[in-house]
Amino acid sequence: MSNAILQYAKDNYKKMFRQPGGQLKYTFIAPGSYYANQLWDWDSWLTDIALHQIAEENFSEYAYGCIRNFLEHMDAYDRIPMMIAPDKQLPLELTLDANGHKPCLVQHAAFLTQQNGGDATWIEPWFPRLKAFVDGYIRHHRHECGLYFWIDDCGLGVDNDPCTFYRPLRSSASIFLNCLMYKELEALVYIGKILGEDVSSYEEEAANLKTAVREQCYDEKDGMYYSVDLNLLPVDPNSFLHKGAPRHWQGLIQRIGVWSGFMAMWAGIATPEQAERMVKENLLDEKGFWAPWGVRSLSKYEKMYAIKNSGNPSCWLGPIWGVANYMVFRSLVKYGYTEEARILAQKTVDLFNKDIAETGEIHEYYDPESGAPIRNPGFQSWNLLSVNMLAWLQGEKTVEEF
Repeated sequence: MSNAILQYAKDNYKKMFRQPGGQLKYTFIAPGSYYANQLWDWDSWLTDIALHQIAEENFSEYAYGCIRNFLEHMDAYDRIPMMIAPDKQLPLELTLDANGHKPCLVQHAAFLTQQNGGDATWIEPWFPRLKAFVDGYIRHHRHECGLYFWIDDCGLGVDNDPCTFYRPLRSSASIFLNCLMYKELEALVYIGKILGEDVSSYEEEAANLKTAVREQCYDEKDGMYYSVDLNLLPVDPNSFLHKGAPRHWQGLIQRIGVWSGFMAMWAGIATPEQAERMVKENLLDEKGFWAPWGVRSLSKYEKMYAIKNSGNPSCWLGPIWGVANYMVFRSLVKYGYTEEARILAQKTVDLFNKDIAETGEIHEYYDPESGAPIRNPGFQSWNLLSVNMLAWLQGEKTVEEF
């Protein structure tokens, strides 16, 4: 099968470029399809990485504009919305009882700085707001155990991850969130050092978070990283029923097989020994994660596993998502699992080539057994990272995230 995805990407990527308008003061990158005029947090970050692989002209103002638009909308609590459209934000207020922009904004800025050869002058005027954004996460999302939690179950990125979806406020120390946060701290340190800023406290926070994730999210029994349940009663030393055996644990591991457990490899948190178990005992299990067309977003062993067409939330209960395939692929490359990375990259490229040949478009997510598209034709976004995977397969220079 020809590599139709490369030609498709070259023919269509400019459709995601948007001009300023309404609440969006700067040019920006939109995901496409249903989200044609919206600026989304992790979509714009990952799409930009793909565009750096594809684009033949300078589109830096669209990339810079994504970050500047978000920083323009920071509120008094240092929080930023996860989505902005010309005429509105999400139909949810940006409050301290709701999630905002995911911790990938500084990573996006660090990526662009790397692409500039380490020149951070473009972001220097905005650096105080980048720090404030990270500080907001430290204040509002960090549990006393050192892990970070989602505030509510909306706008998770992995929309209906059962570790968080339909769960109480501030109860889910998501492995996805904690891995993103670790890299966000690393990105802030990277930019800060270029600008001559004192970022030692963020270096310390990153080290502490890495330790907390290793100690509390890795399950020795399964050889897998999981999210942690923080929804526990407070310790009352005067409780008659409890005082004889006071609780010494701060969370309970959630043994639910979600693809984002492999993000511990993507973030560089997993040890080599842990990564080996994760790959051999979990990823490559065809009854669980390893499917004909990539990595199931939820292990097929789970009771919640379902392949269906849904939006708001989109279905992450088993379908194949291009972004999950890409993140796991990058995890495999980072830890030296070259053959497994090759197989996954080829599955992903073949999936999108198949879709283009049959429908003329690519979609948001897919059936893991048949490769049939499920929802949103014309959704480009992070699916274009398959071109980065293709370049890697062909031994060419590959653009990578920070």
